[in-house]
Amino acid sequence: MAKPLVAIVGRPNVGKSMLFNKLVGRRLSIVEDTPGVTRDRLYAECEWRGRTFDIVDTGGIEPGTTTEILSFMRKQAEIAIANATVIVFLCDVKTGLTAADQDVANLLLRARKPVILAVNKMDQVGMTNPDIYEFYNLGLGDPIAVSAVHGHGTGDLLDACFAHFPPEEEEEEDPDLIKVAVIGKPNVGKSSLINRILGEERVIVSNVAGTTRDAVDSYFENEVGKFLFIDTAGMRKKAKVSDQIEKFSVLRAAMAIERSDVCLILIDANEGVTEQDTKVAGMAHESGKACIIVVNKWDAVDKDDKTMDRMRQDIRRDLSYMTYAPIVFISALTGQRVPRLFQLIQYVNDQASMRITTGMLNSLLADATARVQPPTDKGRRLKIYYMTQAGIRPPHFVCFCNDAKLFHFSYQRYLENQIRATFGLEGTPIRLTIRQKGDKED
Repeated sequence: MAKPLVAIVGRPNVGKSMLFNKLVGRRLSIVEDTPGVTRDRLYAECEWRGRTFDIVDTGGIEPGTTTEILSFMRKQAEIAIANATVIVFLCDVKTGLTAADQDVANLLLRARKPVILAVNKMDQVGMTNPDIYEFYNLGLGDPIAVSAVHGHGTGDLLDACFAHFPPEEEEEEDPDLIKVAVIGKPNVGKSSLINRILGEERVIVSNVAGTTRDAVDSYFENEVGKFLFIDTAGMRKKAKVSDQIEKFSVLRAAMAIERSDVCLILIDANEGVTEQDTKVAGMAHESGKACIIVVNKWDAVDKDDKTMDRMRQDIRRDLSYMTYAPIVFISALTGQRVPRLFQLIQYVNDQASMRITTGMLNSLLADATARVQPPTDKGRRLKIYYMTQAGIRPPHFVCFCNDAKLFHFSYQRYLENQIRATFGLEGTPIRLTIRQKGDKED
């Protein structure tokens, strides 16, 4: 049984994201005093009274809006409401009860879900602002006074949500779940790909670059396995990161890479590898994540029988530090080759988790050093005593030798190539640490 889901909804700029951050206990949702900052649904895990549940921050609902982005935000909030166990309807005591609040309340009443009415910005302690009483007119029961800034009333709010949770069943973290970050520069089709996979409009898709600002999680399961897709904000060049919200988004994408198992690096087939693509891919590589290079919009390219080979060669040249990453050509719009991604994700995840015994590694080492002698310097030859695996994700190997200074980078690369040739390890970077005799194993 899935964890309970609490959705925070309301009109724009009533403090939903700030309340979300307060409940979660960390700055996960973008908070900015600008209406419409949170556009997509943003999920996080929360705990109260020993019970773990998911909480979702939604974009503000503007019931009568006509603009494209705001209507998308309303649609996203409605999807969150449909999936929620409990809905927290947040209002603002400073602006008072508005017609938009009444419209949102009517929408929630039609959803036939438990609704907790919370009135935000009740910052004074010890006395109740009488303006809270007008919210009884919404017909949603007793309003709970909260302060998202100071945290007042959040315990009462969580208690009220807890009362509507279904009976608890034993749940454990699923070891088979693969977390997949979908990364790339703006407007390469990250959200379109996730929507194609999920078969629903899970994240906002628009031709306006930079529409997705938060990292958004989407669970998906099929016959291949269980996946958690993280759609990230597109990463722009630093010179173009002008407003504060964009800076948060770049940070969020970096955080999404950190908590993922596999990164799908999306590249626009019409543009090829740009300078920004190399930086995005570099972040995933430096983080040691298993990677797949996904060339999107392949349907929009004029092709002959050599086009794919030429582009593959260009990608290998421009992303020369990622020769281990498989390349797949897809179209999120038509669905071309999208199903192949699942097997590839599973495969590179398995490769990044591979463990190799010390005996097998030392057998490889003896063979490699017999074929190509270790380097010498001023008559002193490098001696490699043994090699062992220290970790996974990425596979991390430690070589013990007589003098680390003699262990030239080119010989490290040779050994890495020998490891790949023997054991595969496709789709994952390899870490090789050199230790000389007498070094501490920390």
